[in-house]
Amino acid sequence: MKRLLKIELKKILTYKVFWILMGLYFVFLILGILMAGFIINSWVDEVNKHIPIAIPHVRFYFFPDIWQNLTFFASIRYILIFPAIVIIILITNEFTNKTIRQNVVNGMSRNEFLFSKLQVIFFMALFITFILAAGILILGISNTDAQGMAMIFKKMSFAGGFFIQIFSFMIFAFFLGFLLRNTGLSIAIFTLYALIIEPVLYFILKIPKLQPNNISQFLPVNSVVRVVEYPYFPMLKNFMGLRIQEQLSLLDCVVPLIYSAVMIGIVYFVLSKKDL
Repeated sequence: MKRLLKIELKKILTYKVFWILMGLYFVFLILGILMAGFIINSWVDEVNKHIPIAIPHVRFYFFPDIWQNLTFFASIRYILIFPAIVIIILITNEFTNKTIRQNVVNGMSRNEFLFSKLQVIFFMALFITFILAAGILILGISNTDAQGMAMIFKKMSFAGGFFIQIFSFMIFAFFLGFLLRNTGLSIAIFTLYALIIEPVLYFILKIPKLQPNNISQFLPVNSVVRVVEYPYFPMLKNFMGLRIQEQLSLLDCVVPLIYSAVMIGIVYFVLSKKDL
């Protein structure tokens, strides 16, 4: 396990594109987190101009709801696309540069190659989740009063939900990159599907009576973003009567993991049967 991880780290740590894309990802992530509260409460102020009873500001950075609020914004597909593109580049480079063939010639089995890539995805997802959790703790402690601090870990499970989201999203990218083996084509198709095709398809499938429980919730990318589906805005429930997400759903967490397992299984089958 350590040997395979060392081999992957040697490839990654000297790769400038990796650092550039991950740098952009963390820039957008940090900006999104810092601006989210301001944007939401600016919208509340605008709404209050047109209603007789003012809606209170959202306590965006307070425990315990900060776990749900920030993991929601961190898991928006437009932000998740950055680490997914990194994974596509890393896997397609193996075929473009023929390093996968060289690794096999040097004694690495095909199963070890697959496991090494899954290790990279797992530890990238874990690292990003850790950074996000650390940021949540810092912001939460800075903004929450003493009374609220008693609930500091109440909604920490949403960080686990975020890990499932980013891990599954990168597995999807790995799957597509492995099958297509072309960097530009893989990025184009993945981005087009995740950001345009599936949202349109999701909307079309939900049109009949706008029923929430239909096949649309099981679309691959939508199954990922549904894990942390909403931030915690009590005003949506108290003033507008809308449903809000109170906790993680076991089904919503399992569906993207099932997709991930199926995709890994397909990659394993293709890898064992197809020439490198």
